[in-house]
Formats: sequence, structure tokens, C-alpha cells
Amino acid sequence: MEQITKPHCGARLDRLPDCRWHSSMFAIVAFGLLVCWSNAVGGLILAQLKELGWTDNSTTATFSAITTAGMFLGALVGGIIGDKTGRRNAFILYEAIHIASMVVGAFSPNMDFLIACRFVMGVGLGALLVTLFAGFTEYMPGRNRGTWSSRVSFIGNWSYPLCSLIAMGLTPLISAEWNWRVQLLIPAILSLIATALAWRYFPESPRWLESRGRYQEAEKVMRSIEEGVIRQTGKPLPPVVIADDGKSATSGAVFSLTDRSITETRDIRFLCADCHERCAVHTN
Repeated sequence: MEQITKPHCGARLDRLPDCRWHSSMFAIVAFGLLVCWSNAVGGLILAQLKELGWTDNSTTATFSAITTAGMFLGALVGGIIGDKTGRRNAFILYEAIHIASMVVGAFSPNMDFLIACRFVMGVGLGALLVTLFAGFTEYMPGRNRGTWSSRVSFIGNWSYPLCSLIAMGLTPLISAEWNWRVQLLIPAILSLIATALAWRYFPESPRWLESRGRYQEAEKVMRSIEEGVIRQTGKPLPPVVIADDGKSATSGAVFSLTDRSITETRDIRFLCADCHERCAVHTN
């Protein structure tokens, strides 16, 4: 029986020069983060719902709290599922949950139904953020992984001013009855585009495949990536550096989405997001 050789995906990814392939991975993840603004649009929606008489102070608090609760649950469960199913599959799954809940929520007949949809939106969004932020780093080389992560976060944070500008433009054009519904449908449509891009161009993380012992699949993905990089740069790749113990000499470990260090950072991020949500709610 032929023995399958360990592909050393970490070292091979880390040796890749910065090129269009990295930029394409960045663009897909950054766009996905930019348009998943169901949380950012919460305060803007409440302003329209208040005009319609759908909400009061108590209902507004419930609306905001249930979203945050969903995000926390999604962050915890999403990491576990992401570790088992893979980064690409988790990305698409959580996008689907998030999109479906926004579309259904946009046609809510009453506030109770909308609040239930907001909880599901929160679950999908919380899981999606964990997967995108943690999973994205597996594709980037260790030498500038922090730089790429900062760029992704920078683009994603523009969702707040962008959705506010869209809401400002919609207000004089659409009645309050349809305004808040359209504000949910817009990110749903844009997120559908992000999902299609991920389905077509986003490969499974070779680091994750290797960590699961799926060496043949990891090797296939790595060869495809390396061949693409060679075509883009027109230069041969530098040699793979492997330490004496057989492990990559560069940072090549796969990141568990349920690691304690990641979980603690994630919780802090979502607490900050919750504070931002409260400010958005009470200033509209």
C-alpha cells in the first residue's frame, strides 16, 4: 500500500510571495464582512419601526439583546462546526443561515416574528465572523498575517457608515413600511453575491485538510495554489523549509476556532460590538 506523504501545507503557504492569489482571498473575505451588516442596520431599522408603532422602549431592548445573544451562541457553536466541516463549508453554511434569516425577517408580519428572526441572524452572523476572521489567517503567510487581518477588519468596519448612507438615501424615497424591509434585503442580496464568490473561488484551507489527515486533498489544493502563483509571478517558488523534527520551520499550524485564546479574543470583540449596537440603537 502506497504511503501518503505529509504535504507540509503551512511551510508551503508561508513561502508564497505576495501576489494576486492573496489579494483574491482577501477580496472575498473582506467583501463578505463588508456586506453582512444585519447587526449594523439594527438601529436604523428600529427608527422606522418606531415610526410605524411597532416598538417601544421595552421591545427595542429585547430586539437588541436577542441579536447579541444570537451572536454569542453563533460564536460558540460556529467554531465547533467550523473545526469539523472545514473553513469553506462553514463560510457558505453560515452565509446561508444569515441570508435566509434576513430575507424571512424582511417579510415579518409583526414585531415578535422579527425578533425571532433577529436571533437567527445573530447566530448566523456570530458564527460567520468567527469563521472569516480565524479561517482567513490560515491562507495568509506568517510574515505578514497581521497586516492582512488588519486590512480585512478595516474593510469590514465600513459596513456601519455604508449602511447608514444607504438608509439616509432610502428615507425620502420609500415609506417607513417598506424602508426597514429593504434595509434587510440589500445586505441579503449582497451576501448572496459573497456566497457565490466563495463557492466559486474560495478553496478549502489546505492547513485544515492536513490537520485532518486528508493529505491527498491538501496536496491537490496546494498544487493548484502554487501553480496559480507561479503563473501570476512568472517566477519559481522558493524551496520549502522544514525543521529537523519534520515540522515546518515557519508558522504553519492550523487554527482551531475553539481554542481558548481565540475564544477570549472573540468574546472581547463581541462585547465591543454589543456596545456599538447599543450606541446605534439609542442615537436613532
